[in-house]
Amino acid sequence: MKILVQKFGGTSVQTKENRTHVIKQIKRGLDAGNKLVVVVSALGRNPDPYATDTLLKMVDYKEKSIHAKRELDMLMSCGETIASVVLSNELQQNGLNATALTGAQAGLITNDEFTEAKIKKVKPDRIKHELMDHDVVVVAGFQGRTESGDITTIGRGGSDTTAVAFGASLQAESVDIFTDVEGMMTADPRVVDSARIIDVVTYAETSNLAYQGAKVIHPRAVEIAMQAEIPIRIRSTYSDHIGTLITSSRTKEMGVDIPDRLVTGIAHIDEIAQLNIPIKENDIQSQATIFQTMADANISVDFINMSPTKVVYTVSNDVAKKAVQLLEEKGFKVTVVEHCAKVSAVGAGMTGIPGVAAKITTALTKNDVKVLQSADSHTTIWVLVENNQLKLAINALHEAFELNKTSAYI
Repeated sequence: MKILVQKFGGTSVQTKENRTHVIKQIKRGLDAGNKLVVVVSALGRNPDPYATDTLLKMVDYKEKSIHAKRELDMLMSCGETIASVVLSNELQQNGLNATALTGAQAGLITNDEFTEAKIKKVKPDRIKHELMDHDVVVVAGFQGRTESGDITTIGRGGSDTTAVAFGASLQAESVDIFTDVEGMMTADPRVVDSARIIDVVTYAETSNLAYQGAKVIHPRAVEIAMQAEIPIRIRSTYSDHIGTLITSSRTKEMGVDIPDRLVTGIAHIDEIAQLNIPIKENDIQSQATIFQTMADANISVDFINMSPTKVVYTVSNDVAKKAVQLLEEKGFKVTVVEHCAKVSAVGAGMTGIPGVAAKITTALTKNDVKVLQSADSHTTIWVLVENNQLKLAINALHEAFELNKTSAYI
């Protein structure tokens, strides 16, 4: 049988009206000759009654012990379970042969890191059995179970990851991720008026864009798809637009060539703080102490630059004061620049091509954007700017690489 996996987010299944659009997309998938596995998120967002954050407000665990986290997973999984039953019922009312399964019933097996569980394996036998008798199996996303039977959740973006994991295990034709937008964009359209839909993008580019702030799909889902070589489409629940195809690098797949371009998109993360810490020359022990101090306090660090005389990195604004306090207690002097933003130019086509960094620098200088820090890899160049220059920086780079001229359609 041909199997198509579709995933619908919380806003898509939030109301009965929204779910009519979901049902249209499901019918379209069936009309194309597929059996469907439909993965759903919890209904809506806070303060909707069954949204994950709303459910969390119903309890107050003072300490997040393993016992507490296990029970929190039992609670948080309810939102997706409710959504799967509601949608399955409405599909049946519309004459479609559908059934609902929890993540555990569908065979998603995880480790026991409650609230942030990692997928160990997928046993799709139950899904395959249900697909023999049903055209649509609606699966609760974001959740699974341990080998011993405890309910687990797999963290933010878990429904994306769930969908792709099932797609890989079932050797599905593709995984369609339905959202509120018509595809991945060359930049955040709230920041760049001329942002366009990207027609085709590689797994690596998508993962980098997601890690650097693009929120259309979770990077863990992309990594699973890349390993399984299963194509993903980012599509809108509310339109017929073909969306963005995420596929393998520089190959012809599903009748589409990935275009040769330097930069695919511009992503950003705002409200971060830069910490600059001088150290004695070649004092490698101080370097180790700085990062161990952050690790012990569970403070995530990013954008790391080290030299023999200083360590520079960024943290979220909301933990900057705590980070400085901890470092000063260790005897370090810290200079802090709060309210910064990390801007990333991502593109597989820049690998080995001279002049990309010069083009970025020229564009930012021309617009009087002050660069506080920079770094690069084979496929990404990052710059740190002040928050009040974020919009200017993103638009300057978007224009410099002519991303506004990217075709909106295949």
